[in-house]
Amino acid sequence: MPTVGVKRDLLFKALGRTYTDEEFDELCFEFGLELDEITSEKEIISREQGDSKASGASDVVLYKIDVPANRYDLLCLEGLVRGLQVFKNKLEAPRYRRVSPVSGEPQRLIITKETAAVRPHAVAAVLRNITFTQERYDSFIELQDKLHQNVCRKRSLVAIGTHDLDNISGPFTYTAKPPGDISFKPLNQTKEYTATQLMSLYKTDSHLKHFLHIIEDKPVYPVIYDSNGIVLSMPPIINGDHSKISLKTKNVFIECTATDLTKAKIVLDMMVTMFSEYCSQPFTVEEAEVVYPDGKTCKYPELAYRKEKLSSEFVNKKVGINESTETIAQLLTKMCLRSEVTGVGDEIEVEIPPTRSDVIHACDIMEDAAMAFGFNNIPYTTPRTYTIATQFPVNKLTELLRQDLAAAGFTEALTFALCSKEDIADKLGKKISETRAIHIANPKTAEFQVARTTLLPGLLKTIAANRKMPLPLKLFEISDVVLKDDTKDVGARNSRRFCAVYYNKSPGFEVIHGLLDRTMQLLDVKSARGDGYHIQAADDSTFFPGRCAEIFVRGKSVGRLGVLHPDVIDRFELTMPCSALEIDIEPFLGHTAETLLTHDVPVQEVFKHKFPEPSRAPSSRPTSTQTVFGDVSAAAGLKALDDFLADKSYMEGFAASQADAAMFDAIPSAPASAFRHLARWYNHIKSFQRERDGLPSAKTRFVLPAAPNVVVVDDDDLDLFGSDDEAESAEADRIKEQRLAEYAAKKSKKPALVAKSSILLDVKPWDDETDMAEMEARVRGVAMDGLLWGRSKLVPVGYGIRKLQIGCVVEDDKVGTDLLEEAITAFEEYVQSVDVAAFNKI
Repeated sequence: MPTVGVKRDLLFKALGRTYTDEEFDELCFEFGLELDEITSEKEIISREQGDSKASGASDVVLYKIDVPANRYDLLCLEGLVRGLQVFKNKLEAPRYRRVSPVSGEPQRLIITKETAAVRPHAVAAVLRNITFTQERYDSFIELQDKLHQNVCRKRSLVAIGTHDLDNISGPFTYTAKPPGDISFKPLNQTKEYTATQLMSLYKTDSHLKHFLHIIEDKPVYPVIYDSNGIVLSMPPIINGDHSKISLKTKNVFIECTATDLTKAKIVLDMMVTMFSEYCSQPFTVEEAEVVYPDGKTCKYPELAYRKEKLSSEFVNKKVGINESTETIAQLLTKMCLRSEVTGVGDEIEVEIPPTRSDVIHACDIMEDAAMAFGFNNIPYTTPRTYTIATQFPVNKLTELLRQDLAAAGFTEALTFALCSKEDIADKLGKKISETRAIHIANPKTAEFQVARTTLLPGLLKTIAANRKMPLPLKLFEISDVVLKDDTKDVGARNSRRFCAVYYNKSPGFEVIHGLLDRTMQLLDVKSARGDGYHIQAADDSTFFPGRCAEIFVRGKSVGRLGVLHPDVIDRFELTMPCSALEIDIEPFLGHTAETLLTHDVPVQEVFKHKFPEPSRAPSSRPTSTQTVFGDVSAAAGLKALDDFLADKSYMEGFAASQADAAMFDAIPSAPASAFRHLARWYNHIKSFQRERDGLPSAKTRFVLPAAPNVVVVDDDDLDLFGSDDEAESAEADRIKEQRLAEYAAKKSKKPALVAKSSILLDVKPWDDETDMAEMEARVRGVAMDGLLWGRSKLVPVGYGIRKLQIGCVVEDDKVGTDLLEEAITAFEEYVQSVDVAAFNKI
């Protein structure tokens, strides 16, 4: 994130009030920023260069504020103050206007076809009748630097030039010439230089040398002239001294040359909108014409406003709030996004100003609404998905191996994932083309050119740095290497490796071999061909001839071990023999380390899209609702299953299985929301319907076979002497059905058995000053369906403190202990804690 440094007193003056450091830190957080540091120029110089260099520096307090990388409108004091004042409802967001010159034609910038070879695009604008102070001027220059480092990508995409319009005359020509044909006096220099001389001059300049590579190798360099042939600038390197701006400048001509036209428009809009408030007509910008080589003419800056529409339902759903359409429109207006309710349902029309180039999707608008609402104000909710976290198998295996390898007497090392090309190729006696290495595009140093393809060089360099340590040196490392892989979408993959080295006066091959045997013992792999592991002689330029072996596990090569070649030892500046072992540990996982976590979901946002409910296969659904938890077609069975799933994601283990599928089919319909654990599990398992056939088999049988239909009747109703003819007659069937109906009616009138429990609670106060009578009244004031309070007494605890011991009777299906404790502890001023002293079933 970019960091903007502003003077505290100047900031407070612009905001119109003074804040404490804590208050301003809170304000920044509410606005989506972070107050990173409170410092001063003197403190910064003292920290970086020492106290002697900081003796004459300023003591003015600086606020270092972290700004989101895409909020270019907050990179200067003007934009920051404007945004905060709108956020605090002290100011309405200004409207920026492009105006024509009061007199005469607009300034023109003519682009020639020669620029196509270097920087083909350019835009321009004029700030007319602007008033600079020292603070405004410093902010103006600093904004250019911030934009250059950020959206301009260190001037490679866009370069900004600002000129005193009163010292130059249009129309202006943007062209490209050979470096030897360009001659002018650059900014802050006393004589003229050719472009070739300037490139040599600035190679030692701490600031400009970083931009020379952009055009250094080009046959022609871009340059801008005025109508008198005076050079305004040679982008992206330096401006001319003739057109430099100062505190006395009244009219500023701003040009941006670019390789990306969209970025150029954004940068120009940011420059003019931030400082147009200092013009005689605030927030107005004079237009300029740009003429392209094909004759097309465009006017800049665009200062384009656009409108987007979204629903309040979308914002509420994504943020997790429940606010009215009008409230959400007000929240967005606070973030400089003027919003109005259209009246069509819950639709909101949002106007995106030219300063908010970061808003490219409805999600960006939703994020601003969340920010204005306050992240701390968003209510806590239970996640819709419920999972139990666990380690990745490869990480778990790594941790187990690390402990036992350390117990074997080896010391763990942690080396860099990046290294030089020599480390993985020349020093190991290999060619770089054979290593499948991933190369860094613009390496900062020769030490970090490629991602390592082996762990061996890092360990050897560690030994070289610790040669004075007592022998033997026994090191190991378990980390990732990076290899090219065309089957991956990024063209590369990580591979977890284990490497160990033994460095001593003798090679110690037997030590490394013994470590291999111990590792295989830990991995439960036997020493045998076929299903176990074995080694066989191999040739490798890294190892001494005849002292290298390849390791095979279940017929597959997983690594090598052996005595390192003397040339390899010498290239790593070592003086004694060394043995090494390196193997790939991922084959020991039993399955791939990369587990597909979810299905691919399109990124496109679809409103009110109803996903089809997965159909259940009728043939796979059991007819039984009887389970080990009882009949799941009844509330008691569902309650028992809900309690079972309170701390579990699945019926067994940590992944869905056929046990989940069977239980899912046994439940006649979706459970009520009162069974929240069961409802969560039910919805989760429903998502597995398409792949249920591929789920692992169940280890435990939870669903019981369907019992045969048995009709239970009273003994008095049985006719033991009925004849066969009567039983077969229609009259007998009628009588039988009538008696069964009468029996069912009689049974239904019997009262259902209600499960109840007697609970004794210990309610503890904060101290001896707590009003115990009031606390008891509050506790007894807790009323629930199925709850009956009983006797109570005060029991001494110690130091004059007494606790309230109170009994109650509850209906198990309606009231739980967790619910009771939560209700009682809500009286925070009286109750410290609640414990269950006794629990008995009635």
